[in-house]
Amino acid sequence: MTGLVAIHQPNFFPWLGYFDKIRRADALVFLDAVDFPKTGAGNWTNRVKLNIQAEARWVTCPINRPGLGVPIHSVAIDESQPWRTKLLRTLEANYRRAARFAPTMALIEPLVRSEQNSIAAFNIAAIQAIAESLGLTTRLVLQSDLTADGKATDLLISLVKAVGGDGYLAGGGAAGYQQDEAFGEAGLRLVYQNFVPRPYGDPARFLPGLSIIDYLMHDGRPLEEAFPTQ
Repeated sequence: MTGLVAIHQPNFFPWLGYFDKIRRADALVFLDAVDFPKTGAGNWTNRVKLNIQAEARWVTCPINRPGLGVPIHSVAIDESQPWRTKLLRTLEANYRRAARFAPTMALIEPLVRSEQNSIAAFNIAAIQAIAESLGLTTRLVLQSDLTADGKATDLLISLVKAVGGDGYLAGGGAAGYQQDEAFGEAGLRLVYQNFVPRPYGDPARFLPGLSIIDYLMHDGRPLEEAFPTQ
């Protein structure tokens, strides 16, 4: 029995709360086989915010825009743009005075320069490496490696059962779009993450909701040490 299962799309250098969800779960299923979200400006799968000139600003991994119904694992990075060099220069310009700049760049630069052409594969490799650096040992599983069906809440239930879980760990924003009662009816526990980020680094310069890269630059301790489980 796996225990508590979290399920999430493989995001681009996601925020601290994403890794707190990994920390609280016994297994995380990467939603790599659902359709790529159709939004004009991009989404968390290929962009995230960093502290740029003391403001939370987007950085983006360009992709070749898929048509309708294309799964995330089939979406390719747009290699015609020098986004890797641009991102590394952005980190150098805005974080070079951070307390943990050198060790963080030693971790992040090889991930940015990875030759992965799939946005899902790129993101998953980065998340795995960063999770390990934060002392996380949660089992990480690909949706595309599982046999599961259904949509919305039914898909979540199917995935939890596919990895042998007995409970689903929901993010703080899940209320309203999932059917909470369906988990109990399926014999599963439903647990809400309820993560509230606390300032790290210089509290006067702290900006919430930024990429995990920001946390690594200013703190970087294992999450159990920095944010003890209540």
